[in-house]
Amino acid sequence: MRVQKLTIIGGGLAGCEAAWQAAELGVEVELYEMRPAVLTLVHKTDLLAELVCSNSLGVNDPMKAPGLLKEELRKVGSLLLKAADSCSIPAGQALAVDRGEFSKKVTDLISSHPGIQVIRKEVQEIPEGVCIIATGPLTSPAFSSSLKFLCGDYLYYYDASAPIVTGESLDLSKLYHGCRYGRGNEKAYLNSPFTKEEYLNFAAAIQTSERVPYAPHEDPKFFEGCMPIEEKVDRGIDTLRFGAMKPVGLPVPGTGKEPYAVVQLRLENQEGTMYNLVGFQTRMKWGEQARIFHMIPGLEKAEFVRYGVMHRNIFISAPTLLSPTLQLKTNPLLFFAGQITGVEGYVEDIASGYLAGVNAALYMTGMKPILFPETTAVGSLIHYITHARSKDFQPMSINFSLFPPLPFSVKDKALRQKLTAERALKDLEQFNQYSRKGVYAS
Repeated sequence: MRVQKLTIIGGGLAGCEAAWQAAELGVEVELYEMRPAVLTLVHKTDLLAELVCSNSLGVNDPMKAPGLLKEELRKVGSLLLKAADSCSIPAGQALAVDRGEFSKKVTDLISSHPGIQVIRKEVQEIPEGVCIIATGPLTSPAFSSSLKFLCGDYLYYYDASAPIVTGESLDLSKLYHGCRYGRGNEKAYLNSPFTKEEYLNFAAAIQTSERVPYAPHEDPKFFEGCMPIEEKVDRGIDTLRFGAMKPVGLPVPGTGKEPYAVVQLRLENQEGTMYNLVGFQTRMKWGEQARIFHMIPGLEKAEFVRYGVMHRNIFISAPTLLSPTLQLKTNPLLFFAGQITGVEGYVEDIASGYLAGVNAALYMTGMKPILFPETTAVGSLIHYITHARSKDFQPMSINFSLFPPLPFSVKDKALRQKLTAERALKDLEQFNQYSRKGVYAS
């Protein structure tokens, strides 16, 4: 049996999940988080597992791919899913959390675990021994240099976070509550309806807005699921009406008619004091955001507690570099987890952290690693990032297109997805029952 400490670099979602799982398996963990000694452009606190983009973890229905991923992680004992469930706030069919309460809870749990030592220090070089690299998309420049030396050229893309406004500053006479198609808690969202004239003026203002410029050496590549609104409008004046401002399923009370376009605001905390502009990631300058977003009906006097921020995200070429255990092919002492691997999304980060933490602990104790069945959500996601064509590799959120096809043809899409989800849960139950990790988790 190997005896040593496990080093984990990065105190985000993946790093915290990895630390907890490894410590629960009896391994001593040193978890390094550079904040508050070294800050990033988007983090606001020194808490672990801080959510910087949205407070929503996505759909919670286990018959949908994102919900299925959550359900699998619950069944295998994910710490962060348990924390998210305990800090949830109304969000229709989605799992959304009070982000402050969530991060504080995770920080308290990790910091109080007897097997985990949290070290507030920037790591600038790859350490010796077994290590999980979970530095995320905002890896510091110094450590990025070490990664580039280790991994060669890595891919990158740009990500953006949406603005947040205070609830008390909204003009509720111009807004209405409602979830799309009436599904979920109607108090979870506020909706701002647009006439055709209002929409065209709004979209034109976005088209001509001043934006934070790229550095001369930067070649912007966007993840489609988090593309800034101005990039979408540049593709066509009506693009937002078929995306973030889609009015379908949101009729105006009293009229029963759908508006020309709509902006949705989602609850950001339990108290309802803050709202997130859904799908409004942006790299417009802050002054422009204030000017343009005040054009939204009901937000004429909105107070912004956070403007949208654009930042450069990095990720490695996982299909080239990583094995399905999330170990570096050229050095099995090194594991990777989180967005830096090319998984996209909060829960996807947690899933990769879970697998890396368990496998690092098993490796250190001389035991065989675990591999989730490819038919499960976790397994299909990890299979994608480690088997995709490296030339075309891009970050990916969980979706049913990643799963192996059913052994028989099913034309109905909803039924096919339902059967795929049921197969995943059945295979996960067998995996949990017979795998080594399943014994630990029981």
